[in-house]
Amino acid sequence: MKKAWEREFELMNHAKPIVLEEEEQGWLFSEQIEKIDDMMLKSKWKSNVPGSNAPERVIIGAIADMGNMGYDVSEAENLIDEGLKFLEQNDMVSLNRVTWRIWNILNHAKPIENHPSWKYRVYDRFDKYLEDVNQDIVYQKIARDETYLQQTYYGWLAQIVAGAIGTAVEGYTTKNIREAFGEVYDYVRKPNTYNDDITYEIAFLKALERKGKLLTSADIAEEWAGLIPFGWSAEEWALKNIKMGIYPPESGYLHNPYREWIGAQMRGAVCGMVAPNDPLTAAKLAFMDGVVSHYNNGVIGEIFNAVLTSLAYGCNNVKEIVISTINNYIPSKSEYYTVVRYALDVCKQAKDWESAWTTIIDKYKQYNWIHAYPNAAAEVVSLWFGNNDFDETMHICAMIGYDVDCNAAQIATLFGIIDKEKALKEKWTKPIGDELKTYIRENKSISIKKLAEYTVKLANMIA
Repeated sequence: MKKAWEREFELMNHAKPIVLEEEEQGWLFSEQIEKIDDMMLKSKWKSNVPGSNAPERVIIGAIADMGNMGYDVSEAENLIDEGLKFLEQNDMVSLNRVTWRIWNILNHAKPIENHPSWKYRVYDRFDKYLEDVNQDIVYQKIARDETYLQQTYYGWLAQIVAGAIGTAVEGYTTKNIREAFGEVYDYVRKPNTYNDDITYEIAFLKALERKGKLLTSADIAEEWAGLIPFGWSAEEWALKNIKMGIYPPESGYLHNPYREWIGAQMRGAVCGMVAPNDPLTAAKLAFMDGVVSHYNNGVIGEIFNAVLTSLAYGCNNVKEIVISTINNYIPSKSEYYTVVRYALDVCKQAKDWESAWTTIIDKYKQYNWIHAYPNAAAEVVSLWFGNNDFDETMHICAMIGYDVDCNAAQIATLFGIIDKEKALKEKWTKPIGDELKTYIRENKSISIKKLAEYTVKLANMIA
């Protein structure tokens, strides 16, 4: 095998000089790069969510959530007004300076002594997670038969439907959704299936196909790099890390202020589908997938949805699934546990979903609408007051707002698994048909039926 230096020396020796015209020299491309770079920088300060057009300022969200995790971000907060001023003036040189200064400050932010977040255990390894959850419950094995295939198909279909329901209203509050649409019991516009959540679930399946029982977080990371052209918030930073050769778990937390946002939580269902009625295996797969882009509580968020989905194959009572997941599979020493436990306790006392949500969101209002915590609470409220009914659960989830597509899609999967075709009315499924459209390389259009068959095939491979 040739050495690297030999290849380069040989290339140079074979290169023949030529005279290039001005337009052939390649410098004109720099203008296009500058425009793209400016656009991406501005989007950190001001952008609108694809699908719903909700406004977001992810750099300010990053500062807020580093503060929520217990770091001193006062120096970065002092630069926000300056950055907004440069954005308004279109002063790109100054905006670059202040933006990268903020990232540098966040990367070196010091822990705040006695901040409440530091009193909880950090779950940076799966064995730590196992120490603090119930490993003694024995579940009946699910037969890998036609019923399992049908449950998985309707699980996927429900997830895709719910993603389309939620994409149109994500990023808004109950009050403003109600003013715009009234009570949401149907699609508020013609639905489509574009959704970044499922993008990462498919990448997980592709990695599982390649590696089977030998699957690692690094394999999933490489699948991301191969299939997914761009990401947002935590996934953007993870992809940057991966493409710099920084692999999991470092890719999930290094320079990543979004590591406890919803990005891992939004893709847990697939881990539950390939581990039916096997919550610990679902949790293991979710942890493996989660650390690609998230850390600690962000990863536990993916476990939460993975276990909910897994248990749906063996239980048809949604409230029982929620209670079992929180009591047995979310470690009580984690901060994440305090959120879902509080949400559950409030639901048990509240007279309806709206009074429950009002109480909960007042407690967690300091968290960005894309953070895992308020959205996990939104899932609990929706499942609790939905009373085992898909339509009512989707109504509640849509009306709550926040990151609706992520929340609705994950919890909808349970209903497809439990009730199969009975869960989904034609008004939901007919506009979707059998086609899932994505922005994944080489997978722009996928049959939902084929996706279910593929999922079951891979589940059987690792059973």
